[in-house]
Amino acid sequence: MKPTHASAWDAALLRRAAIDAVRKLDPRELWRNPVIFVTALGAVAVTFVAVHDLFAGTLTSFTTQITLWLWFTVLFATFAEAIAEGRGKAQADSLKRARSQVFAHRTRPDATEERVAATDLRKGDIVICEARDVIPADGEVIEGIASVDESAITGESAPVVRESGGDRSAVTGGTRVLSDRIVVRVTVEPGSGFLDRMIGLVEGASRQRTPNEIALGILLVALTAIFLGVVATLPFFASFSESLAGQPGAIDTSLPVLVSLFVCLIPTTIGGLLSAIGISGIDRLIRRNVIATSGRAVEAAGDIDVLLLDKTGTITLGNRQAVEFLPAPGVAAERLASAAQLASLADETPEGRSIAVLAKEKFNLREREVAAPHATFVPFAAQTRMSGVDLAGRSIRKGAADSVRAWVAAQSGAWPAEVAATVERIAKAGGTPLVVAEDAAVLGVVYLKDVVKGGIKERFAELRRMGIRTVMITGDNPLTAAAIAAEAGVDDFLAQATPEMKLARIRAEQAAGRLVAMTGDGTNDAPALAQADVGVAMNTGTQAAREAGNMVDLDSNPTKLIEIVEIGKQLLMTRGALTTFSVANDVAKYFAIVPAMFAALYAVSGGAAGPLAALNVMALHSPHSAILSAVIFNALIIVALVPLALRGVAYRALPAADLLRRNLVVYGLGGLVAPFVGIKLIDLLLVAAHLA
Repeated sequence: MKPTHASAWDAALLRRAAIDAVRKLDPRELWRNPVIFVTALGAVAVTFVAVHDLFAGTLTSFTTQITLWLWFTVLFATFAEAIAEGRGKAQADSLKRARSQVFAHRTRPDATEERVAATDLRKGDIVICEARDVIPADGEVIEGIASVDESAITGESAPVVRESGGDRSAVTGGTRVLSDRIVVRVTVEPGSGFLDRMIGLVEGASRQRTPNEIALGILLVALTAIFLGVVATLPFFASFSESLAGQPGAIDTSLPVLVSLFVCLIPTTIGGLLSAIGISGIDRLIRRNVIATSGRAVEAAGDIDVLLLDKTGTITLGNRQAVEFLPAPGVAAERLASAAQLASLADETPEGRSIAVLAKEKFNLREREVAAPHATFVPFAAQTRMSGVDLAGRSIRKGAADSVRAWVAAQSGAWPAEVAATVERIAKAGGTPLVVAEDAAVLGVVYLKDVVKGGIKERFAELRRMGIRTVMITGDNPLTAAAIAAEAGVDDFLAQATPEMKLARIRAEQAAGRLVAMTGDGTNDAPALAQADVGVAMNTGTQAAREAGNMVDLDSNPTKLIEIVEIGKQLLMTRGALTTFSVANDVAKYFAIVPAMFAALYAVSGGAAGPLAALNVMALHSPHSAILSAVIFNALIIVALVPLALRGVAYRALPAADLLRRNLVVYGLGGLVAPFVGIKLIDLLLVAAHLA
């Protein structure tokens, strides 16, 4: 089973979040959020005043309500974080159920086996896993091949193949061997396996504050300090104004009033939602089956400038298909198809099978008896870049043009100019030319075409509008790479790429001040994944790749990198939008409270309102009702914004300048208007209920 994704409004989740919200009132928890910690201190101070007034017999409804709503403000802020963490804990619980007491067959130095608990395994131990065994720990297959059920991790019921010596050698503790036998070298210490790290991450225990969160936190603390100074000097200013006006006691500067004003002016809204925004960003990744090692990786994805993408499987469908036989001068197309089919009968790759199928469809060529001892098949090798078959008196080769040309030259054969032109034309069109030769004669070219995925060009255009440059990485020759790049709409490409070239390209981009993201699955991708700012390793890849990256895609879908960038962007957009809304809120609350507080100053002829009352644009009933309404609105707005913090603002592929303008219009203007409307409505309700 993959992690369970709980609804934010599930009854059990809400109950758990409510309990956790109370637990988070522990000062050791609260101090990590300075704004809410200061709010809690204010609530404590007002509580002492209320208790004192209670025993003195002077407790008022105003002080009682202020005390309750200040505590509600703190509770709503901790509730927002608790409900975000609660979804992660629900997911972690489902993963914990996947863990059970597992025993392993560990090999001793004398090659004998011993049965030990999985918790006793150490890094470097060798274990044997057979059919129906649960793999006891994360490791690397060093011998054998087996089908493995990884549904406990990925949620996919289809088994996957794990084998030694390739890019599918990594196995995860908690998965189950379905068939055959493999020998696994343990690569982690107890408690630090992939499943353990995954549980820790979704629970939020390992979530560290990101650089942007820290910077925003410093800004919020600075604003809090400024408003603390403003509120602390207000009694002196009020006393001076009262003496000038000859109206002692015209301005209420009691502790409940000053604390209320302070709490309403500091950015409590974003302070209460900041952790929830970060946690929900990781949660959105988990919902797409991507595990990030930290919130830093999610945030970095939102700041990415350059995306490095593999061509095969990401930009193209990955399975090149034979679409045409192009014979050399004087050679019949059927003869070319027959030779190509013979050379492909032992080729189990999608390309080889497509050649055999195309020959059958076009010329009705069926399988022929070419089994040993009649034929000797030559398997494809990276060094020769050819494959083929040796029959009685005939040798057929199929492969890359330069390799086949060298083989034909060794047979003293000629290389037709028409074939060279055909090879160049196919390469320029973005296809892959495979030349077929029999002995010293070149028979022609098989045209393989790798289809660009539908809609990928539009997605790259969206990224370009966001200011992100895309770079295609491929092992193809430059001509083929250029054609595919043009068709897909990428900004640049890296042809005939080696691991060293990938690493050098990432370092060059970073040296120019850009943030880089890439995907990979092999051991040779590990250096580049480690160097990239966002390195997404495929879960089907090697252990080295998974450890080098800072994200793991459980679905092993390279295209997921584009979604990861969108999630990172959405997280930054959400944080920016709510920060804008919160600051605008504070400005509006200032103009709602302060004019009402000073409305009676300089009143003449015993009137209740002086000239400063003109600034009370909302016509709030009284200074106390204005303060109480603002405190209530300040508490309720946190709860109202929790769904937006968890869901994130709607993602739009826009440049940063356009997003800033939109934030200012929607959330800045909205943050200014909402308090005026909300506070006035609350004021009317309080007056109607005789609570103010």
